[in-house]
Amino acid sequence: MANAKKLYVRRQSRNRAKLRKSATGDRPRLSVFRSGRHIYAQVIDDRSGSTLAAASTLEKDLRGGLKTGADKAAATAVGKLVAERAVAKGVSDVVFDRGGFKYHGRVQALADAAREGGLSF
Repeated sequence: MANAKKLYVRRQSRNRAKLRKSATGDRPRLSVFRSGRHIYAQVIDDRSGSTLAAASTLEKDLRGGLKTGADKAAATAVGKLVAERAVAKGVSDVVFDRGGFKYHGRVQALADAAREGGLSF
């Protein structure tokens, strides 16, 4: 198990290093975290260190319509919701921070839904 955690941390640091080089602080980042039961997304302004918009499967309005918080349908709903909230705050261009997760499955579903919701990355 320790080996899997080390690989996760390596992927995470490699991804964040690339984001720091390309973003140069002018675009907020859409950060994604997925656990075994839920998925979370935040639009973060790194200059001020504040969260501009956030959504997760823990919210009451999403929980009622979802079978579980850990499938592609839930990730799609969270992606649409975070995009809607970010666009309402005036953010349309972001960088995608997948953390240490591979761009596959739920992470990819969230990204695709965020693009459909109006975010560009």
